[in-house]
Parts: sequence; structure tokens; C-alpha cells
Amino acid sequence: MSAPSRLQGLILPDPDLMAETAPYLRLTGGARPESGALHLPAGARAGTDTWFNLFNLGKWRRHCGLSSLALVLRGAGRVEVTLRLARPDGEETLLRREVWLGAAPLRLDLPGLAEIHGKALIWHEMRALEPARLEAADWVSDDAPRRLPRLVLSITTFRREAAVRRTVARFEAFMARTPLADRLHLVVVDNGRSAGLAPSAHVTPIPNENLGGSGGFARGLLEARARGASYCLFMDDDAAIHMDSLERTWAFLAHAEHPATAVAGAISSAADKAEIWENGAIFASRCWPRFNATDLRDRAEAFEMEFETTAPPPPQHYGGWWFFAFPVDVARHMPFPFFVRGDDISFGLANLFEVVTLPGVLSFQDADFAEKESAMTLYLDLRSHLAHHLALPRLEIGRARTARIPAWFFGRSMLPCHYETLAALNLALEDVLRGPDFFARNADMAQRRADIAALRRDEVWRPVEGPLPPDRVLLDPQRAWVRWLMKLTLNGHLLPFFGLWGNRVTLSVGARGNFRRAWGAARITYLDAEGAQFYTVRHSKRRALVQGLRMCRNIARLAWRYPRLLAEWRQGYGALASEGFWRRRLGLPDGDAR
Repeated sequence: MSAPSRLQGLILPDPDLMAETAPYLRLTGGARPESGALHLPAGARAGTDTWFNLFNLGKWRRHCGLSSLALVLRGAGRVEVTLRLARPDGEETLLRREVWLGAAPLRLDLPGLAEIHGKALIWHEMRALEPARLEAADWVSDDAPRRLPRLVLSITTFRREAAVRRTVARFEAFMARTPLADRLHLVVVDNGRSAGLAPSAHVTPIPNENLGGSGGFARGLLEARARGASYCLFMDDDAAIHMDSLERTWAFLAHAEHPATAVAGAISSAADKAEIWENGAIFASRCWPRFNATDLRDRAEAFEMEFETTAPPPPQHYGGWWFFAFPVDVARHMPFPFFVRGDDISFGLANLFEVVTLPGVLSFQDADFAEKESAMTLYLDLRSHLAHHLALPRLEIGRARTARIPAWFFGRSMLPCHYETLAALNLALEDVLRGPDFFARNADMAQRRADIAALRRDEVWRPVEGPLPPDRVLLDPQRAWVRWLMKLTLNGHLLPFFGLWGNRVTLSVGARGNFRRAWGAARITYLDAEGAQFYTVRHSKRRALVQGLRMCRNIARLAWRYPRLLAEWRQGYGALASEGFWRRRLGLPDGDAR
């Protein structure tokens, strides 16, 4: 009889990633993780009813047809082990047993598995009857894997030398201990040609022209195909993940019934690493992150997220490229040359993946997404949003709804006086109207990066070198009548001399898209998270009118040319999201990604 397949191991807290214990283990009585093991004094308790260590039986049954499951423990000491099951309507105990942990692994088979259907979460609890130590707790199955994936990890980096070197070092250390070492390989596409990584048996650095994330990940996918990989995993260059996530992902892909199954990782909030920023997302005219602000310390919130993600996902569901593992053969479309922003949405929706999220598979975010927002990022966002709806038949929403997208982007930046961003948004719409060939000619974004940099005068971060201008609030945005007045007058743009008497406020950069905080403001100073940098924008009717008329003209052109644009984009998308395009653009001969 063959050895059981290891499906999911225990993840312990890693101080380099997140110091908090609550998202990993529920500990009482002095139980503590230390030196890669869980130590339990007599009477101490430990539970794995946490997001990082829940076993989502519902997902494994639904996607993999799992028919056997057991818990294998290794450690030392006498303990009471309890296996628990949660469904949306309640919880129950499946097994409770006193056992000795010793040199040989101890296996506890899950009883009644055949009767468990639908949404179901499994975990184990342990009570030490004497001082004990838990070294490993693995969920295993006697079900044979359907395939043995060859997985190439592809990281794209641009002048983040320290971050990518840390990632490579962690990966090399992981390869020294994982049984999957011969099934995994890391490719680092170096768009800055500055990382200085040495090739090894497990890591291949590739210097590359800076064509953004699109070009870097396209290069990584070509390399994966050249190496005969069955799966490819796109990851950010800091790749701050628990390396055990790779084993969980590999095991799920190995057992999945549907050959188009892909695994999308969650991403944490930079402000609070125990809080989810996104665990899968929906694209419907704009991006809607799923489970935003879910607190992984909160047992009920973590359970609810796993129950909900066990069901089939909503339409237009995709995974971000901070962690996205997919079958190479199902990727009929390569990344579209967006440079950055929107490439993961397009790739995820153009290819027919069956996207699944797994507990514990998460990338820790260093920078706040709100802080990244700028004229450049919104330029990139708007043009990609429009391109998705024009190029992908499944996303077609018609002339009127497509025209609302640039109008929404425009209003969102005009109300808080970001006029340089308005110019960038107009440029984005004009570039989409130029058709997909514009993207082919400007895959490196060099000209547009220079154009948008030249627009910026006010919306530029400057160091705080003294006291900031004092606030002045004459119109209280907490009052309903003030908010209604500001809505009816486009935040004062229709009121005479508003620049003289409107509010003057200082806001955190995370509030840039928060209209409520900006209502009634004629001067807004934004501070970064550390309070070390700022920029100030001011009310200007003239600038709003100039860019508003330009946007109206561009939206009219979009509506008038809509049928022709649909045809151009649908034909052009396939040509540009192709292996042939990327080989020519990257200067690679046919059939050779090296």
C-alpha cells in the first residue's frame, strides 16, 4: 500500500511575517510555539480552529472528491486529542481520545467522512495530560493524487533587490526541507537587471527588459512552458508567504478533479497583518475585493469566510498575482501588455480557470493600497477597466454602462480637487480610444510614464519640514445638509468664490477616496502613514472645467465609436495576449524561452 498523501501541515507563527498567535492557534495554560514546535505544560490546551490551520473539508470534498482523511501527529507526551467539525448550523465532536505521542507518528482516522457533505470545517484540539510537545500535525489521505504537478514559481522584480533576495533565501531554505524539492523551481524575472542573483539548482534568475508586471510574468510563463511545467505560480517579488502555503497549494492541485483548477492566495492589510485586504476579487465595472477587513483573530469571521468560499464563486471571480497558481495548458491567453494594473484581472477572466482559495494561503502586504494611489495608478486602472469590458465578450456591458466607468473615475478625483489626476484619466481614455495597437507600441510605458510625470505639480509627495497649514472647517461634513449641498454643487465647484471660504483640512492618504471626509473642502493636505510626507491640492473651477469638457468630449467619442471599438479590441486582444506577440517583443525565437 502506498504512503498516504500529505494534504495540509500545521503552520506556526513566524515573527518575520506576523508575531500574533491568534490567527494560527488558540492557546491557554501556558502553551507556546517555540523552535518549530508547540510546547504544552500539563493542563495546557491548544486548538487549530483558526484560519491558518483550519482544514476546509467542504472544499476538498467539492473540488477533489476526498474520500479518506486522517490526522497524523508527531511529538512527545500524553495528551487528549479532540477532532471537531463545524457546519454553518452548528458544531460537533467527531472523536476524543487519550494518546501517547512518541517516536512513531500517531494516526487518527476521521470517522463518518462519507456522511459529511457541503460546507464543513475540521480542526483538532489538544489538552496536555503531562508536559508535552507537538512537532507536527498533518492532515493526510489514502486517496492517490490525480497528478504530480511540476510547479514553476515566477516572480517579477524591479529594483527591489533586498526584498527579492530575502525571498530567494527563504525559498532555498524551504527547498532544503520539503519533500517537493524535485517538483518545484523558482524563476526570478529581473526587470531592473539589478538583483544580482546567482543561479542554483532551484532558482533561475532571468534579466529582462522592463515591460512591467505583464512583461515579467509573460516571460516567467514562457520559461515555465519551456521547462515542461504543468503549473505556474505568479508571486510578488517580496513573496512574504509561509512557505508551507506552497505545499498546501501543490497538494490541492495534485488532487483536484477539474484540470482547470487554480489556487488564488489572499493578501493581508498593511495596516494590520491579521486583517484580510482581499481573498479573491470580483470585477464588475471596477474591482471589488472579497472579504475586505475580515479579522483573522476573530473565529466567527474566519469561519464565515471559509464557509462562503466553499460555495461556487460569483461570476467574474479572479485571483491577484501576489499568489496565483494555475495550470499552464489552460492558459490559452498570455498576459495582455498593460505594463501593470489590470493584467491579473484580464488574465484571470480571459482564461477559464476554476479559482479556489485555501485557508492559510496568504501574502503579507507591506504597503497600503490606498497609499499607492496616484495619477499614474489611476491612469492605469481606468484604461485597463475599459479594455476588459471592450475586449472580453463575457464582460460586455453595453455602450451606456461602459461610458459610466470613466465618468465615475472622473468624479471620484474631481470632488477632492485632484486635477492632475483628471488629466491623466483623460489621457487613459484617449489611449483606449486609440485601440489595442497603442498598447503594443507602448508596452514599456516609457512615453506615458514621462507624460504623466510632467503633469504632476501639486500631487507630488514632499517632506514635512515644519508645521502644516492649520485646518479651518466652516462646513461640517457630518451634517446631512452640508453633504447634500456639496453633492448638488459638485463639492463647491458650482458655488461662487468657494476657493476662498471652503474648508481647509488635513487628511491621511488612506482617505483620498473617502468623499465624506472631503465634502466642503477647498484645500486638502494629505499626509502619508508615517506623517513624514505630504501634498496639498486646492479648489480650481478653471481646471475642473477644462478637464471636465475634455472628459465629456472623450466619453462622447467612446459612445459614438462603441461598436467599432468592440470589434477592434476583441480582435486585437487575442493578438497581443499571445505567445507570438511576447516572443517577438522579448526578442525570443519560436519555441525557446531561454
